[in-house]
Amino acid sequence: MRKGHRQVRPSDPKKTLLRLFSYFKFNRALFFWGIFFIIIGSMAQIAASGMLSPIIDTLVGEYDHAQFIRYIAIMGMFVALISVGQYIGYKFMTQLSQRTVHRIREDMFSHMEKLPISYFDTHSHGDLMSTFTNDVDMLTQSLEQSTSQIIISIVTVIGAFGMMLYLSWILTLVVIAMLMIMLVVVRYIGKKSAANFRDQQAKLADMNSYVEEMMSGQKVVKVFNYEDRAIRSFNTRNEELRVASTGAATYGVMLMPIMGNLSYALYALISMFGAFLVMVNSMSVGNIASFLQYTRAISRPITQVSNQLNTLFAALAGAERIFNVLDEEIEIDRGDVELGEDCEGRGNLCWIVPRGDGQYDEVPLRGFITFEDVDFGYVPGKKVLKDIELYAKPGQKIAFVGSTGAGKTTITNLINRFYEIDKGNILYDGIDIRRIKKHDLRSTMSIVLQDVRLFEGTIADNIRYGRLDATDEEVEEAAKLANAHYFIQNLPKGYDTMLTVDGQNLSQGERQLLSIARAAIANPAILILDEATSSVDTRTETLIARGMDKLMRGRTTFVIAHRLSTVRDADAIMVLEEGKIIERGDHDDLMEQKGRYYALNTGVVELE
Repeated sequence: MRKGHRQVRPSDPKKTLLRLFSYFKFNRALFFWGIFFIIIGSMAQIAASGMLSPIIDTLVGEYDHAQFIRYIAIMGMFVALISVGQYIGYKFMTQLSQRTVHRIREDMFSHMEKLPISYFDTHSHGDLMSTFTNDVDMLTQSLEQSTSQIIISIVTVIGAFGMMLYLSWILTLVVIAMLMIMLVVVRYIGKKSAANFRDQQAKLADMNSYVEEMMSGQKVVKVFNYEDRAIRSFNTRNEELRVASTGAATYGVMLMPIMGNLSYALYALISMFGAFLVMVNSMSVGNIASFLQYTRAISRPITQVSNQLNTLFAALAGAERIFNVLDEEIEIDRGDVELGEDCEGRGNLCWIVPRGDGQYDEVPLRGFITFEDVDFGYVPGKKVLKDIELYAKPGQKIAFVGSTGAGKTTITNLINRFYEIDKGNILYDGIDIRRIKKHDLRSTMSIVLQDVRLFEGTIADNIRYGRLDATDEEVEEAAKLANAHYFIQNLPKGYDTMLTVDGQNLSQGERQLLSIARAAIANPAILILDEATSSVDTRTETLIARGMDKLMRGRTTFVIAHRLSTVRDADAIMVLEEGKIIERGDHDDLMEQKGRYYALNTGVVELE
């Protein structure tokens, strides 16, 4: 299925913000103590502003030195309390922000590991990486800067507004009128800014996805001289990102000077009206000084929050994308059949099948797979598999051949329950696999893919990935079984050799041998080989053939083949075309039929 970046969905900033703040419940102590000290600092700041009135009135009226010193000392105490309160409050809120983002990262990764394979088939890896990096980083920045500022602004505005009403209700009405104008401006520009920042985050994810795709496919790009077209395509995406970012930044930068000028206008209006009230003896000079300070205290938070709106809206856009990932439906498992490890007291593996009366049956694990009239499609209404009927007895090797897109890999994906069938039944030892818990089902299987995936760590760790509790001796035995032991011994640190990302410091053939060893150590009842030897040379293929024979012995094996020479010894060969099994039998039977398989072998037609 085609991968693509997610489109920007209609946003609900209020819902996103409330959901984000709900994460604070995991660190309630930091949250409440942070708010407490921030409130203390903010209230001290309001009180300090209020001290300007008696101090100035003392200076312009009958000067009382002792009273003046006392007012200065009280104001000094408030200033000290402001510093201590805000320092401790900011410290707690910073810790809260980091722990919140830490929790969100954990939730995202944990949720991602539970998502079905279909999600990763329809979502670009670059888009997901952008969510994990850019969106989370933007959220971190916003939480650190904005959370404390919002709390300070709320407390300051409420406290200052109360003091302003106390000093002069007439001047307070002037402030309210101007604040209404400021809020209308903030709301209008804020909506424009939010839309542009959502678009910017989406365009950034799209560009990251494209870069990731081009980086991973550089060999193909160069072989087919695709460089110029890739550059043009990147430049188009880069230009779209520039336009979106310019729009977002323009509205973000625009708000600060507008709000600043409106604040200066408000300050001037209060000064003029205040001077008139002083002239008619309705207010003292000290009162006007304090009122002006409260006016600045109210307008300053609005200006500061407005200045941070670009960061805030970018963070909300990122948080919305994060929550979109967290809202994706996880892989559903309603199975009630488990795998038992010591059945009948003999240490044998078996399926524990519950009965309706509270009892259970023990069904021995054998590896018997049956498909009964199975239909499946990745997209509703478009079938990929049609009326699939087959069985694989324990120890048999079943091969699938056919054109690209015939449904070979899809059949093995259904055995693993990476996808759920649309019609029919798949039985494992006579049990519907939908009843078997996915973890237990997959623990009895190993898969060797054509596209090898290794992980950072030692060679031993990568082999042990198949069974984490395997001993060093078992790791070595698995490597010998896959004929990987020889090349591992010749490495500088042997099994302790560190692999780079995806094992790029090994050859393709060596990586495939480690993949086979990883499957071997799991000791599976069912083995799936998705053209496991297609990436190795003829000599390496010969070397692993004996090991593969040992690995397949006694196990039900499904082989997806592109090289027909690798399936000649299969117990049964299924020829698929357009989602249907059109021929079945062993090599000799199919050659005698002189049908599609015969044509593929004799070169009349070739696999697409």
